[in-house]
Amino acid sequence: MKHVRPPIRYAFCIVFFSCALNSTTQVVGEPLLAQQTQPAPITTAPQSPPAARISQTTQANASQTPSSELASLETRVRPSVIWVTAFDLKGNLLRTETGFFISADGRFVTTAHAIEGAVNAVAKTVDDGIYNVSGVLAASKASDVAVLKADIKPEKLLRFLDLNKTGEISTGSRVAVVGSALAGNEGNPREMSITAQSSGRFEIAGSTPASSVGAPVVNENGDVVGIVTSAGEKTIARPVADLESILSRVAADSQARWPQLAETSPTPHATPRPRLIYAPAPSFPPGQSLPGQTGTGRFRLTFDPAGNVTNIQIVTSTGNPYFDQAAIKTLRQWKSAPSQGWQATVPVTFRTR
Repeated sequence: MKHVRPPIRYAFCIVFFSCALNSTTQVVGEPLLAQQTQPAPITTAPQSPPAARISQTTQANASQTPSSELASLETRVRPSVIWVTAFDLKGNLLRTETGFFISADGRFVTTAHAIEGAVNAVAKTVDDGIYNVSGVLAASKASDVAVLKADIKPEKLLRFLDLNKTGEISTGSRVAVVGSALAGNEGNPREMSITAQSSGRFEIAGSTPASSVGAPVVNENGDVVGIVTSAGEKTIARPVADLESILSRVAADSQARWPQLAETSPTPHATPRPRLIYAPAPSFPPGQSLPGQTGTGRFRLTFDPAGNVTNIQIVTSTGNPYFDQAAIKTLRQWKSAPSQGWQATVPVTFRTR
């Protein structure tokens, strides 16, 4: 069956669509694997030596005609594989890598390197769904694995992959690496075999393109058994046990956040209240200190950062222009301690006894 793949999208275009969270997504009601009651195995006939089979697989990838078993596996896995684009504080593109959803609420996995220094990211699916990434739930630089959270609307049902929990895989096991269709031909699925294992990593026979970093390594049932962390002539993957260890540190009420944004955000400090350091009282203007003479007004003073009065506004007049002028003349002499600049409304009363 010929597969029609969407064209490669320029990474910077994603910025303009990062808010389009209501894009169409494939709707299913349960995990991806629940839809396949009799999964097609990706193992080969017993009489074919492993080396010969890998060679045949490489030829199949080159001609873009994968086996029917591999094509069936791709159909089940591909909708959950995403293209993750990360941005820095200034909105510049940092990098784009592959990832994959592991839960219906938008949790997904990619490499820790993919989001290093990022303060924002978007995740895009093969069906043109675009999701804003709210932040990181947990990450391990040692394993180069990160778990993030995409913003998923409650009414959206998301396709995701299950993690393999039936036991560890062994050397010689047949697996498949399924990249993002948005990476073009580089995202084609590759049927491969595990050639070596060590603590916290395993090697896979055959080369994979750089865009495969962050892609899921799945078994014949479509369960995730690892995540690609290094591609090229030698493909390295971290086992699903490492991912399980990282997920165990994520509490049910954990909030996703961008560590880089927290580091660059200034720590808020309480602003000290401005204080006056010189505030003489206005004097009666000459000739106005007659018995029973009185007047009360309100004046708004504006202080600059150095503490000088730069403006005086009459909020309420005293009713006597001489009183107003005397008050303004004296209030201009007021001083405050250095600050960020502030205003104060001052009541002034003239009264004779």
